[in-house]
Amino acid sequence: MNCALVTGASKGIGKAIALQLSKDHQLHILINFSSDVESAMLVVNEIVASGGSAELLQFKVENKIEVDKILNDWQNNNPEKFISVLVNNAGITRDGWLMWMPENNWDDVISVSLKGLFNVTQNVMKKMLHNKYGRIINISSVSGMKGVAGQTNYSTAKAGILGATKALAQEVAKMKITVNAVAPGLIKSAMTENVNADPYLKVIPVNRMGEPEEVAHLVSFLASDKSAYITGEVININGGLYS
Repeated sequence: MNCALVTGASKGIGKAIALQLSKDHQLHILINFSSDVESAMLVVNEIVASGGSAELLQFKVENKIEVDKILNDWQNNNPEKFISVLVNNAGITRDGWLMWMPENNWDDVISVSLKGLFNVTQNVMKKMLHNKYGRIINISSVSGMKGVAGQTNYSTAKAGILGATKALAQEVAKMKITVNAVAPGLIKSAMTENVNADPYLKVIPVNRMGEPEEVAHLVSFLASDKSAYITGEVININGGLYS
């Protein structure tokens, strides 16, 4: 059975991606979350109610020991299952001007986005390489493309994802594993619910925020066989804000 692992899938963009992958590809969805079990369970229930299948995998992506233990135990208990699609979506924000930024706010943001990508991808790709197939989709951000004042830590983390995507794509392309990145702009989610969108709407050509489902449709395409000749790419989805 082919499966998709979506990190940070309990809400927002991650949740939308999990739902869309289930609907479009009939994959068994592994819902990763770090602490909000109630929200994560709601995603599982929604997938099951729609005729799909899903389960929870709780681990902190930034903790390699935890990642390896949970994923290895899951694989050992499910030898017939194969994570053919990995979506590295987990990320956090700790906004503030660099001059006054506490060191842990820098470390935490970098750790979740970049160390998390390393930890989860390194584990999952072993079986992808063995099976000579895989789809890895990394969620970056417009912040990583152009930089955003007050988000130096987040912009750094999301820019790092772009470099990792391009390099890894070259390492595994011959094994029929594609690696791509999606860079959303201002998307409606828990991460942006307290953001004053008005200044941004003035410079977004389509004059609105994006929907998580719009990002999910793009990810779903990259997870499909239709995208087999696309790898090492960064696809912006930002309403023209940065194109």
